Amino acid sequence: MITSKIIANGILKAIGFLILTAVALYLLYLIQSVLIYLLVALILTLIGNPILDFFKKRLKFKHTLATVATLFIFILFITGFILMFIPLISSQGQNLSLLKTTEIEKNITQLTHQVSAFLESHNIDSEQMLKEANITSKINFNFIPNFLNTILGTISSFGIGLASVLFITFFFLKDRLKFVNGAKKLIPDSHEDQILNSVHKINHLLSRYFIGLLLQLFIVFVLYLIVLFIFGIPNPFIIAFLCAILNIVPYIGPLIASFLAAILTMLSNLGSNFQTEILPTTIYVLIGFWIVQIIDNNLSQPIIFSKSVSSHPLEIFLVILIAGFLSGILGMIIAVPLYTILKVIGKEFFPENAIIQLLTKNI
Repeated sequence: MITSKIIANGILKAIGFLILTAVALYLLYLIQSVLIYLLVALILTLIGNPILDFFKKRLKFKHTLATVATLFIFILFITGFILMFIPLISSQGQNLSLLKTTEIEKNITQLTHQVSAFLESHNIDSEQMLKEANITSKINFNFIPNFLNTILGTISSFGIGLASVLFITFFFLKDRLKFVNGAKKLIPDSHEDQILNSVHKINHLLSRYFIGLLLQLFIVFVLYLIVLFIFGIPNPFIIAFLCAILNIVPYIGPLIASFLAAILTMLSNLGSNFQTEILPTTIYVLIGFWIVQIIDNNLSQPIIFSKSVSSHPLEIFLVILIAGFLSGILGMIIAVPLYTILKVIGKEFFPENAIIQLLTKNI
């Protein structure tokens, strides 16, 4: 018989559970930076594991020395990327100073008038539209120095985060066997083999996936760089790098990269004639970027991803598409790794299921 005491105890337990859940979520919110550091360190560890094994098996390095060498490679890559931005900052720093904001505003205003004249020459009534928008009067270019101060603070925080990530990555690589042995003690004996096999396969497939992702981004970077060099766009390394990074977001990222490349191309030619120089160059760069994206979407990306995670290109496309509808851009980014994890777990725990057998036959 259900009494008032039982109902009261149930309500108290439910309230207590909700309070503990809220406190746990709040604590996770407070330490979100640490969680991000751990996630990035885990990704670097998955990328670094094959490099670590190469140093140990091929070059006969001791485990600690191989770990240090792997971390050194990461530091070299990160340093190289940072150094890429120094020429851009040094060449544009004077233009972005307070003394130059008037000149920047003048050039952008001139570009706006040129765009208006071009549209008018093609029977498009843009003058009234531009007047109503009154873009130049709404933009306060004096925000740039404050923005640069914000960047300095961000760089400081980035330095702390980078040092933390590298420190965590070092011990993830160095003591990975200790972590595995420690985890074994927490795993129920009845499922120990299945869980350990799943972890091993997930580690192997995700390592291949992230290495494949880096390879795909490198191919796109090189192709973007060639396009920018052909049309003589200033700071081609920086623009190509930024646009390649955007390819991490499937399908939407390349569109944003094209828009970014168009804007940077137009800004790099401020002061030139819009109809004879700025517009043709921008169109050529866009065409070049679209050709790169066709190559990437139909050749490099399907081949690399399908090989790295042992999935059919159409399967990957559908997974990314569904994830995009369900969770937006974040879902599209994590779709392939999460789908790979689910496939491995499904194969280990439900090997008799016909659908799982069909989807995991290559794993």
